[in-house]
Amino acid sequence: MTSYIAPRKDMQFLLQEVLQAPRSDIPGYGDLDEGFTAAVLDEAGKVAEEVLAPLNALGDSEGCVLENGVVRTPKGFDAAFRAMKEGGWTALDCDPEYGGQGLPYLMQSAVGEIFVSANMAFNMYQGLTHGAYSAIHTHGTDALKAKYLPKMVSCDWTGTMNLTEPHCGTDLGLLRTKAEPQEDGSYLITGQKIFISAGDHDLAENIIHLVLAKAPGGGEGTKGISLFLVPKILVNEDGTLGAPNNVSVGKIEEKMGIHGNATCVMNYDGSKGWLLGELHKGMRAMFTMMNEARLGVGLQGYAVAEAAYQNAVIYARDRLQGRAVTGVENPSGPADPLIVHPDIRRMLMDQKSFIEGARALTFWGASLIDRVHRLGDQEADGLIGLLTPVIKGFQTDKGFESAVQAQQIFGGHGYIEEQGMSQFARDARIAMIYEGANGVQALDLVGRKLAADGGKHVMAFFELVKAECKAHDGDERMKPFTEALKAGSKQLQAAAMYFMQNGMKNPNAALAGSTDFLHLTGHVCLGLMWTKMAKAAYAALDAGAGDQAFYETKIATGRYYMARQMPACAMHLARIESGADPVMALAAEAF
Repeated sequence: MTSYIAPRKDMQFLLQEVLQAPRSDIPGYGDLDEGFTAAVLDEAGKVAEEVLAPLNALGDSEGCVLENGVVRTPKGFDAAFRAMKEGGWTALDCDPEYGGQGLPYLMQSAVGEIFVSANMAFNMYQGLTHGAYSAIHTHGTDALKAKYLPKMVSCDWTGTMNLTEPHCGTDLGLLRTKAEPQEDGSYLITGQKIFISAGDHDLAENIIHLVLAKAPGGGEGTKGISLFLVPKILVNEDGTLGAPNNVSVGKIEEKMGIHGNATCVMNYDGSKGWLLGELHKGMRAMFTMMNEARLGVGLQGYAVAEAAYQNAVIYARDRLQGRAVTGVENPSGPADPLIVHPDIRRMLMDQKSFIEGARALTFWGASLIDRVHRLGDQEADGLIGLLTPVIKGFQTDKGFESAVQAQQIFGGHGYIEEQGMSQFARDARIAMIYEGANGVQALDLVGRKLAADGGKHVMAFFELVKAECKAHDGDERMKPFTEALKAGSKQLQAAAMYFMQNGMKNPNAALAGSTDFLHLTGHVCLGLMWTKMAKAAYAALDAGAGDQAFYETKIATGRYYMARQMPACAMHLARIESGADPVMALAAEAF
């Protein structure tokens, strides 16, 4: 049986000392003082540790069942969902006008990490609802918002997004679901959607589906797509539930992981829906939800790795195996614990340095989103747009890798279901695929985000890195951080220049290196975060503040990342500069 303890101290370090949230000019951040954030994180941690984590293995082994047209969730999920609702955890950053608490997205992200680490499959029910809430809040009419949002904020009603169809995944221009306009202004939706997370379940009174479909006159491709709000059960004018809405579950998908979340085939047979956003411009509205989901999935990448890492540390300390090559470390026992061995340390340090760097990047990204929403900061908007595919793609690739490393530390016992480590690997695997497979994230970064607004946003990122390095000129302690960061940034700039010089005349040259570019950018981002964290840790040590061992550990972990992970930037640049020829050399029939 696995365990989980919320990393409250590390989160507080980021909120209070790295981001210095209470001193930020972002409205609402002044309330995020140390006492308040500590109280929120502590209570979220208790829910995660006492309610959600004990259900994680049960949800994995029991899964969801379709009975008489209704999906039944695993034992204990219903009571846990009620506890989440009663604690107000579903409404943290939602609009107070609809019953939300109005906290910054930064706090939603911190709490969200805790819940994902404890039970990823369970948290998806409310996480998807939050995304649907955001799309309706941004694009819905006042009438739609008043009718649906209060119940979604409380999670009395949950939400989904319906994009994928059996014949099309990423290429949404091929979708066939139809929307027929009605005289009362509604539409009748007909079609089938697949891979719909939380598509049906017994945790809520109603489920509000956001469905992409084509209405007449929209033309071909994605330009003809509209987004519709389609409730499972129709809602009367007075807000009470009415008749079923011809929405049914075809089946629950049998899948590799996240068994506690119902991934459904959804059938719409003349289901009544209402236009969300502008007609034939549904992709714009859906991307409000998709971009939030991509950041949330990037968070899932390192949050699952955190849970796996914690269990690997416990095992490495307890499991006796062999003797340290430098001498006996456990003379009273028959062998030394695994943690004395350098290769075990390597795997643990890989995980620890990635997780803490990814957490910092995600929190910083959340603060950029708050800056956009609360200050209308267009530079922050461009920067988070650039970083979204990196947060999603890099962090889920590395998160899965970390979960596998944690499993590896258990040796053969990690492959046995009884230990619970395989669940972390299986659950983490989906994060690389859904909300846009990571290859698509890389194409988005190279094909769209890099050149957006004439390259303004990537240049702004380079300036941020340059300024961070320059701020530590003359500080010998910071050299391991700034020198590695400078080198990585130069290699990233060289990669971007290669694309500029070669991409137009040979697009394959850019696309063949897109995943390497995404990872190169990810390493530079984490290098930047580790430089910021080292600066805060040294400041605390200089002031003699708090737990000195915590800050010394933070610096040592950061030095490991800069020494052992940042050199991968050179490898990724070399791959990019090898061009498309090695990748495209074989004819299709040669495979």
